[in-house]
Amino acid sequence: MTRLLLLLVLLCAGLPARAQDAYLDALPGLAGGFGAQAEAVERLGASGDPRALPLLRALSDGQLSKRENTLILNGTDAATGQPLDAAGAEPVRINNRVRAALRGALGRLQLISANADERLAAADAVFRSRSAENIAPLEAAIARESVPRVRERQQLALAASRLVTDDPVVKRQGIATLGEASSEEARALLLEARAANPELAAEADRAVAAIDGRLAFKRAAETLFQGLSLGSVLLLAALGLAITFGVMGVINMAHGEFVMLGAYTTFAVQEACRGIPWLLPWSLPLSVPAAFLVAGLGGALLERGLIRHLYGRPLETLLMTFGVGMILQQAVRLLFGAQNREVLSPAWMQGTLSLPGGILITQNRLWVIVFSLLVLGLAVAAIRLTRFGLEMRAVVQNRRTAATMGIRTGRVDALTFAFGSGIAGMAGVALSQIDNVSPNLGTGYIIDSFMVVVFGGVGSLVGTLVGAMGLGVLNKMIEPWAGAVLAKIAVLVIIMLFIQRRPRGLFALKGRAAEA
Repeated sequence: MTRLLLLLVLLCAGLPARAQDAYLDALPGLAGGFGAQAEAVERLGASGDPRALPLLRALSDGQLSKRENTLILNGTDAATGQPLDAAGAEPVRINNRVRAALRGALGRLQLISANADERLAAADAVFRSRSAENIAPLEAAIARESVPRVRERQQLALAASRLVTDDPVVKRQGIATLGEASSEEARALLLEARAANPELAAEADRAVAAIDGRLAFKRAAETLFQGLSLGSVLLLAALGLAITFGVMGVINMAHGEFVMLGAYTTFAVQEACRGIPWLLPWSLPLSVPAAFLVAGLGGALLERGLIRHLYGRPLETLLMTFGVGMILQQAVRLLFGAQNREVLSPAWMQGTLSLPGGILITQNRLWVIVFSLLVLGLAVAAIRLTRFGLEMRAVVQNRRTAATMGIRTGRVDALTFAFGSGIAGMAGVALSQIDNVSPNLGTGYIIDSFMVVVFGGVGSLVGTLVGAMGLGVLNKMIEPWAGAVLAKIAVLVIIMLFIQRRPRGLFALKGRAAEA
């Protein structure tokens, strides 16, 4: 009679009687030996009873105790939920067999969780357990799953579970499902199935070939994105140098330090915004004009104070700008310290995007690509659509004729150097999101910047774009086979051989820089 009343109460609570029976019948096994525990865990995982989830979690974490045959969970009777005194109770001990059963059981129970992350973790656990008993829960979970990434993982777990059944038809269904995947895990499972089931070798080979094709496409797409990401960084770092070098013919070895100034300006703006909570999310957009002004002002002072006295003396200019770069590095060390500074990324730049085919791209790198193209577009607009740009192009084509037409070439030189330095500062804003902000930040990009400018063509913005993206993609294509260091050496050798054939680069311009 008591048992009948208990079942009626449970039915009124909206839980199936069969699930309640399975839950209550399995509890005594948890208090027994390891074999009985493993069997009870399996039964609880198959019961679908919501009370089984906290119970099994407590067992896995060592938080479940017993007194005689009574299980105590968080100070209550695990069977009735009534408060119990835990005095004299001893913890329930488990072994590796029970732990393995727990992983599968917890996975099956978490498949019905309301939290998508928990369902994803459950699918991973079920995938690792690879039991035929997982098939029915997974099929039910997939039928009601609405999150694509979770459903994809559940389908992979279902296919893995089908491979361990004794039914060849079900195994073929698992192989077909895995053949539609695009992961190394699916490929490894198919190879295991092929070795264990020679009669299914043909189906497994076809599925592996299909996965290999998709993996090759995925790797090529990710390599292309990484190459474009590196190319966008090189474009930002080289764009300002292309402008100053193309117009003025000045080898500015302090260009990397102007990039570094932009990065530290970003850090300073973010620190200033910390005291105004509503302004903090806008610190990065505010850093862009601030970095342009700081680096541009520094470039104007450098040109007016030192460089204008050394025109026509490239060796002295190179040595002088190298010394200025060292001074700027030491000044930043004194002001901000030698340690790296952290610049936080806004929420919309964090995380990873998953494209069709399993292609993963990081959002901060994607935004750097967009930003570099935007900066390039603004630079082209400034040069093509403004009076300053018109005067700059006139000086590039023929300095003497431009001077006779009333253009103040000295003023154009100062503004051009400030403009190029300001763009370098904007590059520092972008680099602060993907690299360490330190006094040596710009040093690693100065050589690459010169390579991009020379390869693309001195003074050509189109050449700078093509050169940066081309060298970035080429570098990432070589890295998997040669490594990062040898890839850079190989790219340098390729540029040297190319310059032997085309000394003026891909897109040569007429002007004093090219003629020199």
